[in-house]
Amino acid sequence: MPEIKGKLGIEEFYSVIFDNESLSVDQEVIKTAQDSHDFLKEFSKNKVIYGVNTGFGPMAQYKIKDSETLQLQYNLIRSHASGTGNPIPEKHVRAAMLARLNTLSLGNSGVHVSVIETMTSLINKNITPLIYEHGGVGASGDLVQLAHLALVLIGEGEVFYKGERRPTAEVFEQEGVKPIKVELREGLGLINGTSVMTGIGVVNTIYTRRLLEWMIACSSAINEIMQAYDDHLSEELNFTKMHKGQREIARSMRSHLKDSTLTRKREHHLYTDTNGDVSVFEEKVQEYYSIRCVPQILGPVLDTLNNVERILIEEVNSANDNPIVDVARKNVYHGGNFHGDYVSLEMDKLKIVVTKMSMLAERQLNYLMNSKLNDVLPPFVNLGTLGLNFGMQGVQFTATSTTAENQMLSNPMYVHSIPNNNDNQDIVSMGTNAALITKKVIENAFEVIAIEMITVVQAIEYLDAKDKVSTKTKKMYDAVRKIVPPFKEDTIMYPYVNQVKDFITNHKNK
Repeated sequence: MPEIKGKLGIEEFYSVIFDNESLSVDQEVIKTAQDSHDFLKEFSKNKVIYGVNTGFGPMAQYKIKDSETLQLQYNLIRSHASGTGNPIPEKHVRAAMLARLNTLSLGNSGVHVSVIETMTSLINKNITPLIYEHGGVGASGDLVQLAHLALVLIGEGEVFYKGERRPTAEVFEQEGVKPIKVELREGLGLINGTSVMTGIGVVNTIYTRRLLEWMIACSSAINEIMQAYDDHLSEELNFTKMHKGQREIARSMRSHLKDSTLTRKREHHLYTDTNGDVSVFEEKVQEYYSIRCVPQILGPVLDTLNNVERILIEEVNSANDNPIVDVARKNVYHGGNFHGDYVSLEMDKLKIVVTKMSMLAERQLNYLMNSKLNDVLPPFVNLGTLGLNFGMQGVQFTATSTTAENQMLSNPMYVHSIPNNNDNQDIVSMGTNAALITKKVIENAFEVIAIEMITVVQAIEYLDAKDKVSTKTKKMYDAVRKIVPPFKEDTIMYPYVNQVKDFITNHKNK
């Protein structure tokens, strides 16, 4: 069982968000939170503490009466629950909740322990707050999106529960969940922070790693279909480059192809004395870049993904609100830990490399489709009658247009700051937008790779090579064939594409 101890990794996110494992909270965390809350309550007496006895943002100059400080917190939550657009999917919201729960458990926020207890209960009972996509500029963190989370924690707003969207109060009563106790700064402590962009970002990295695994599988299979020479994947060649990602991609592809009977050794064909009288070689001496340069293309993807994951986990395990309570030093520090630039920049990096993956998949798909390029397959991998039937021609348009959309979406959000909040927030991160756009880019890439996978399997069918490909390619072939039967006559393709996309989105390539 995953446990909140103030430090979470990708594994804990996967267990809770994807495997629906229950979450527990270490008792030391409860004590730390209680100590933080008690210290802040005492420390704030006769002192001006932002968000405890002052207004918020540009209205921080206004002192709040002691009799109105709790109403201030409710006002903040209700006024900022102003999101619009589509609801953020439950998986991503649960990841945001887990990220928020962890940062509040560090003891730097001064919130009441009921926040930690209630949020843990919601996660374990699969009660998911309704949070909208639009609203966050990522400067004081995800103010609007986190306000929707806070709204549910005080027993208001709406939730998703057992497949239905329902009023929070109804579900709380049904499940015996008590709203949090607002005693000091629970409103500000909940909505000031980067947890929504970070939670979405963590889910993005998990899906990107899965996408990369399928991309490696497709790239390896194309080497077999084309009977490519294998030296471009060799350890000897790839270790002349220092990049870890390139070396790992090449190693993974060698592993994928280790028992293939189709890839060829250059020394068996071109490094012989039988080519002396040949003036023009019928076969290509080197493969096209989309086949030969896969380690160099996917290597930066892997290195970037690993770094993005590292930065996000650092953010998850950081205090990211304001002000920061320091019980050990008996002080409260005002600053900007809620600013989302770290996450925003990493999301932009991630969507760029995912777009590059979709571009590679689209080019490999085009190579399979174009008989003049590959010289071994019919046009559009058409197993029927040329001219009468169309094969994979129709779905190529979908792959091409979706890749083009990814290219457009890859423009960075990180540099799209717009001042707002009476210019109090004069430079912002747009981190939540960056994370959500990256989510869309990843979903698009799964569509492109699904189309490529169907085409790869059709090519293996045409070449009658299913007993010659590697064990791993055969496993991929069998998985697709359970969804898409071999076809010669034209068939409606969109259900197959969506089913293969669903399969690869929800299954690892093992």
